[in-house]
Amino acid sequence: MTPNIMRQLWSVVESTHAKTLLNMDDASLVQLLVKQTKTKASLDGNEADYLSDYVQSRLALIRNVAQERLYF
Repeated sequence: MTPNIMRQLWSVVESTHAKTLLNMDDASLVQLLVKQTKTKASLDGNEADYLSDYVQSRLALIRNVAQERLYF
């Protein structure tokens, strides 16, 4: 996965409403973040799979970031 794709993903995480990130189930959240990242960065099939795996492995971090944003 390229640095550009990672930047796009974390930009999507930051721009997505915190309550959305916190209230979605894991599979739906992964799907949402991958879909939104795809609209910002051109991804081939392999990159989308890697991104999906990466998001799945970072769900706790993504939700922690969203939880912190609720208080600021």
